[in-house]
Amino acid sequence: MDYLQEIYKRFIVAKNYFIQRPFRKFKDFYNPFMIKQTLKLKTFDSADHFIGKYIKDERIKNMLSFQTLYIGISPYNGPSLYSIIPMIEFLYGVWFIKGGMHTMATSMEKLFYELGGKVHYNADVEKISIEDGHANGIYVNGRREEADYVMCNADFPYAMKELIQDKKAKGKYTDEKIDAMKYSCSCFLLYLGTNRKYDQVEGVHNFVFKSEMKKNINDIFSGKKLQDGAFYIHIPSKAEPSMAPEGKEAIYVLLPVSELSTAKYEWNEETIQYYRNYLIREMKKIKGFENLEEEIVSESYTTPLNFKQRFNAYNGATFGLQPTLRQSNHMRPQSKATHCENLYFTGSSTHPGAGVPIVLLSAKIAAQELISDDQGIQFDY
Repeated sequence: MDYLQEIYKRFIVAKNYFIQRPFRKFKDFYNPFMIKQTLKLKTFDSADHFIGKYIKDERIKNMLSFQTLYIGISPYNGPSLYSIIPMIEFLYGVWFIKGGMHTMATSMEKLFYELGGKVHYNADVEKISIEDGHANGIYVNGRREEADYVMCNADFPYAMKELIQDKKAKGKYTDEKIDAMKYSCSCFLLYLGTNRKYDQVEGVHNFVFKSEMKKNINDIFSGKKLQDGAFYIHIPSKAEPSMAPEGKEAIYVLLPVSELSTAKYEWNEETIQYYRNYLIREMKKIKGFENLEEEIVSESYTTPLNFKQRFNAYNGATFGLQPTLRQSNHMRPQSKATHCENLYFTGSSTHPGAGVPIVLLSAKIAAQELISDDQGIQFDY
């Protein structure tokens, strides 16, 4: 209870003064009121150390600490503020959208159409058109499309290196700066369809921990191939039966791994099979999954290389830039470009950070910044 009370106080401060507002100007952060709020966050402690003050059971502490990996940072050096993630789950619950994340994407597309928008699929954006310090369109599939404003939701580091070719428009985010920034971990994702249900496995959300969690996480961020990695099992068909055919199960397995620039091994078929076999072998030790391998009827996976190639995630880092103290709040890339007018950014590498709810706040901030410039509306943060 003490843990929840303490972190909830910080959550309210973060929610009211940091994660729902932009930091467009120097004085937006560096003023007496905001400095006072910053001190209330007590960010200099690590998440794991902070949780350990209140939670003495090593298993429960590991379960809570592990969740900082949801935003791609180690609990052993990530700011204690990020222990708000399990607190939010405790107090507000874990919600499931019927139809999964696909439903959210298609619902946003439907709203976009209703507002008069148009979606172009299979359109390869090659660069952002910038003239005289103003973004005025994009080059897509070999042709230029004009625009009054450009909203970029590609991963910010990728956008700065590949889509923005005007050196002045990059500002401080030169190619060298982008390469030197710290990136989140990546993930190996295993998607399984099985020919039976697993009633003995009760949880929709399941964590599988190993005895040496600290070594596991240190290996992730030092680039070692994991020997005994903790992982997460999600069985959405337990929450919504229509996610799998009748009598069958859909299973999603997530193993945090090193991003590509840190990894000291290549992502090839041998690596894929190494991690795939490790996960299946460990899952078979769980009651109910003993015969899992023989019951698999469909199987696919996503690797760090896929994150880089399919989604332009820089270094294959699933969660974008790490939310270290030097890459958070006013020091994280902001929604409005600093050295180019009419250009805006959103996504996990921009303020306020990674994770679906936070990325949606990033989109809201970016939209408000654009509206403010276009219509002169000042939003009350």
